[in-house]
Amino acid sequence: MGKKRVMVPAKDVDLSSIKYEPEIVQAPHLTGFWFRFFVRLIEAPLIGPFLLTMLKKENKIDQLLRNTVFPEEPMFKPEYPPQEKEHSVVELDEDGRPEGRVESALNCLPHYDPAKLWENSSATFRYWKIRDYAYAYQSRKVTPSMVAESIISMIEENGIDKPPTPLLLSFDAAEVRKQAAASTQRFESGNPLSILDGIFIAIKDDIDCHPHPSTGGSTWMHEVRDVKKDAVCVSRLRSCGVIFIGKTNMHEFGMGTTGNNSNYGTARNPHAPDRYTGGSSSGPAAIVASGLCSAALGTDGGGSVRIPSSLCGVVGLKINYGRTSMEGSLCDSGTVEVIGPIASTVEDAMLVYAAMLGASPANRISMKPSTPCLPTLSSDDDTDALRSLRIGIYTPWFNNVHSTEVSDKCEDALNLLSKAHGCEVVEVVIPEIVEMRTAHLVSIGSECLSSLNPDIEDGKGVKLSYDTRTSLALFQSFTAADYVAAQCIRRRIMHYFMEIFKKVDVIVTPTTGMTAPRIPPSALKSGETDMPTTGYLMRFVVPANLLGLPAISVPVGYDKEGLPIGLQVIGRPWAEATILRVAAAVEVCLFSCINIISVNTQNLTHSLCDV
Repeated sequence: MGKKRVMVPAKDVDLSSIKYEPEIVQAPHLTGFWFRFFVRLIEAPLIGPFLLTMLKKENKIDQLLRNTVFPEEPMFKPEYPPQEKEHSVVELDEDGRPEGRVESALNCLPHYDPAKLWENSSATFRYWKIRDYAYAYQSRKVTPSMVAESIISMIEENGIDKPPTPLLLSFDAAEVRKQAAASTQRFESGNPLSILDGIFIAIKDDIDCHPHPSTGGSTWMHEVRDVKKDAVCVSRLRSCGVIFIGKTNMHEFGMGTTGNNSNYGTARNPHAPDRYTGGSSSGPAAIVASGLCSAALGTDGGGSVRIPSSLCGVVGLKINYGRTSMEGSLCDSGTVEVIGPIASTVEDAMLVYAAMLGASPANRISMKPSTPCLPTLSSDDDTDALRSLRIGIYTPWFNNVHSTEVSDKCEDALNLLSKAHGCEVVEVVIPEIVEMRTAHLVSIGSECLSSLNPDIEDGKGVKLSYDTRTSLALFQSFTAADYVAAQCIRRRIMHYFMEIFKKVDVIVTPTTGMTAPRIPPSALKSGETDMPTTGYLMRFVVPANLLGLPAISVPVGYDKEGLPIGLQVIGRPWAEATILRVAAAVEVCLFSCINIISVNTQNLTHSLCDV
C-alpha cells in the first residue's frame, strides 16, 4: 500500500469518531556553539536539505502536505459566511474621526470613580488605567510633562542595566518631551484631543512610527527601508493625542515566540528577570507589564500579541484579520498577521482598539467586514448578553498543557464566569489540530520568506540572527505545492470552526500551554532553537491566525512560582465586541473574588503614582 492518503470532505467528517492527538514537536534544543554549528549544517548545500527532510519527517509535515489529497479548494486568505449581528453593542464609524470612536468607546465603559485611584496609594505597585491618567491631568494633579520625566528617568536607568535588558530599541528623550509639552499645553488650555491625550504608548519595532526607524529587531532593515511617515494605525492614535515613547524590542522579524534577541539583548519578564517575556512582541508586553506605558502596539501572526501578554500578565487583543489597515508595517502583505493593542486592562485595550481600527480599501472590497462594534459594559444589557453566552471548550485540547496549574487556573476562571453570569459551557470537538498547525507554519513561513527574499538575495541573510536563519532554512524547504496544500487545510479548518460557532459564541482555552520559560544564559549571545517550547507556547493561538478570527488573552492568576497565566477567548468572525465583553467579565470576576490585580511586584518598575 502506498503513502497516499485521501481525506474525507470536511462536511462529511464524523465528529463522534474524532480522537484528540497530542501535539508533540520533535526537534533538538540547542544553544551556544552547538546551535551555531547546527545552523551552518542546515545552510550547507547537501547536508542541510537532508537534515531538514528528517526533521519534517519526524514531525509528519511532508506526510500531511505531500502524501495527502484534500478535496477542498484552497483558501488563500480568510473567507467568512454572513454573520449575525452582535447584541448589546455600540457600532463605530470606521470612516469617522478616531477621536469620535474613542469617545464612543468611553461611553461603553462602566462608571468611573476617581476616588478609587487614590485608595491604597501606599501600595508597592498598581497599574494606572487610561482614565486614571485622564482624571489626573484634568484635575491638575499631574501633567503629561511630569509623567514624561518619570518615564524618561526609568528608561535611561534601565538602559545601563547589566546584563542589558532593553525594552526599547529606539528612544529619543527630546522627542518624548516635545510630545508631552504639547499635550500639557492642550490640557492647560482646556482642549485635550481625546481621553487618549497624554497617554504614553510604545510601538513594536515592525510598525512605523516617525521619526524612529523600523528595524524589525534586526541590525540592518533601517538601512534598506526608510520611515517617512507613521503607519496608518499609529497616525490614528497620534490624532487622539497619544505620546509615543519609542520603538520596542522584539524577536527578530517576529520569527520566534520567546522574545530572544541576540542583536540588542533580550527583554526580561518583569515578573521574573530570568524568564522570557514571550514573543515576538516581547518589548510591548514587558513595557506595559512594567507600568511604564498604559498600552503598546504589537503584531500577531502566530500569537505574537497574546503569548507575551499571557506570560507577562497583561491583556493582549488580536483583532480580526482585515479589521484595521496594516499599511506602514513590515508585515503588511500577509494573510495571518494583524496589529493589535497590549494593555494592562481590557478597558484600555478597548480604547486603543477604537482609535486604531479601520479596514484598508482592498480588504473592504475583498472581505466585506461587518461594522466594528464595542460591548456596552455600562448597561444592564451587558448582564443579559453574558447570561445568554455559550462558551465552547474542547477539553482534551484545553488540558494538554505543560503543567496542570495552567489549565486549572483557566478552568477556575471559567467556573467563576459561569457561576457569576449563568453562562452555558458546551463541549465541542475540533478536528485536525495537527494539520491546522502545519498549515499555519507553511503559510506564515512562506509569507515571511517572500517578504525577506529580496534582501536575502542582496546579501543581508548573513546578518540575520541564528534562530532567524534556522527558521528561514525551514521555510525555504517548502514548495509551492506545500503552500497550496496548506490553503486547502485552511478551508477545512474554517469549515469546522464555522460549524462550531453555530453552537457556541466563543471558544475558550489557556492562552499558552506553559508559563514563562527560563532564559538559558548560553542563549543570550547567539539565541537558541527550542521547538518543543515553541509548541507549548503556540498550542492554542494558531486558529485565530490561520482563520483570521478575533481573540484576546486576559490574565487569570499565577502559578506557584508567581508567573502569570492567561486565558484565551476566541470569537466568531468580526466579533471583537463579544470577546471584549467576556474578557471584561473575567477581569471583574477575578478581581472581585481573589483580587487578582494585586501581584508580587518586587521585580516590577515603580508605580507612577509617586510622580
